[in-house]
Amino acid sequence: MKDVRKIKSIIIDGQNLDIESLVAAARYGAKVTLSRPARRRIEKSRALTKKIADEERVAYGITTGFGDFANRAVPEEMAGKLSTNLVLSHCTATGEPYKEEQVRGMMLLRANALCAGISGVRLVVVEKLVEMLNRGVTPVIPQKGSLGASGDLAPLSHMGLVLLGKGEAWFEGERLPGREAMERAGIPVLRGLSSKEGLGITNGTCAMTSVGALNLYDTLRAADLADLIGAMTFTALNGQYSAFDARLHTARGQKGQIKVAENLRRITENCELGDRCQGDRVQDAYSLRCMPQVHGAVRDTLDFVLEKVSIELNAVTDNPLIFPDDEAVLSGGNFHGEPLALPFDYLGIACSELASISERRTERMVNAGLSNGLPPFLTVDGGLNSGFMIVQYASASMVSENKVFAHPASVDSIPSSAGQEDFVSMGTTAARKSGLILENTLSVLAYELLTACQAIDLRRRVSGKGALSPLMDKVYKRVRKEVPFMDHDREIRLDIEKVERLVRSEELNDLFRKYIG
Repeated sequence: MKDVRKIKSIIIDGQNLDIESLVAAARYGAKVTLSRPARRRIEKSRALTKKIADEERVAYGITTGFGDFANRAVPEEMAGKLSTNLVLSHCTATGEPYKEEQVRGMMLLRANALCAGISGVRLVVVEKLVEMLNRGVTPVIPQKGSLGASGDLAPLSHMGLVLLGKGEAWFEGERLPGREAMERAGIPVLRGLSSKEGLGITNGTCAMTSVGALNLYDTLRAADLADLIGAMTFTALNGQYSAFDARLHTARGQKGQIKVAENLRRITENCELGDRCQGDRVQDAYSLRCMPQVHGAVRDTLDFVLEKVSIELNAVTDNPLIFPDDEAVLSGGNFHGEPLALPFDYLGIACSELASISERRTERMVNAGLSNGLPPFLTVDGGLNSGFMIVQYASASMVSENKVFAHPASVDSIPSSAGQEDFVSMGTTAARKSGLILENTLSVLAYELLTACQAIDLRRRVSGKGALSPLMDKVYKRVRKEVPFMDHDREIRLDIEKVERLVRSEELNDLFRKYIG
């Protein structure tokens, strides 16, 4: 993947947005520009919408009500009021707000979808979204309240409120009334919406896609960290390299497995500490020996999710869609989140597996019966000191919690809109809980890294000095720069906080990319 921090600007056209560009704009503030062809398409589509409204043709959401009110006619002079009312009546989300980067991703995705020129909104609506992104006005959007079909109606309505000078928004670190935030940023609010624009703003999968795509990007980083940290544990436990032999993995043919085995070979290459113990055993426990198979299966899953997300980044998901070439207005169900609900559930399940096997490796390091000669709980004076005993407890608690979060959201559906919307995706819930699993997984990996560095120091005491591989040595020294060897019990939470910050930063991933690619 590209280094997203080096992407300073992106051009959106409804066709070429990728996950790196999304992260660059949403997380790192890359500037966003509308392409000229996209502007022309938007204006052409808008002209047709106006014509339909002027001629009072029957078209869902343009001259009719919404949902179960689709059979209620709305006169042309009330079409704008219809759109505005949609935003006002649908902003029903609740709970803690989404992160600013998640909301920025929603705004970018909504603008990009409108660039396709088949949604019928005015160009000014898209320009406002882009301007808000570039000037740092971020709507406050509560996390709970989307069924993930008819799109993310509730959260995207909260986004639409700020365009109208209502709702709330973040600006320069302050949570402000929407109108005040827009005024401070120098962005005039819209005086109202026009026909079809309520649907153009609220109808679509942009909330679940933004949240899920950002979680996916970070889970891809976590997969690299799992290989790196797992290799350090493998070394501390005198793991046998034969399990990573390329011939084994080629014989099975699974792409992710082959890649992880290659990563582990390269991470452990020229590791004196590991070389010394080869031949000690025929084979290791599964949490060590089967890292290529488990981590590899996770990587294959992430590739599948990335494929689906990459499509959705440029998808048009509102309803109806307007095709200027033959003036067709087609009602369908592109807003339905099922194509993402299943992958995002799968994303959470895959990420939880990284944590589960990581915790098992941590257990092997602290358990004297499983550690191949390390002292109990990695302390030099057991009894008086508890060492790393409760590190494993905490790790286990988060792994157990992940099992609750990993229950699929997509298997549930509750009918809505008087039975008109009788099967929904719950895709936004799937996306949100993949983030909860990710946060736990990063913590579990941080616990393993802290434990592995302690175990490496003790292994050197047991078996004599031995150099680590170049990459592992860099990581070890980076940890030791923050956290010294624990020769007696101390306030270990401070050590944990430092390593957690390190794991959540890009620093270890930068080292991984430098040495592994």
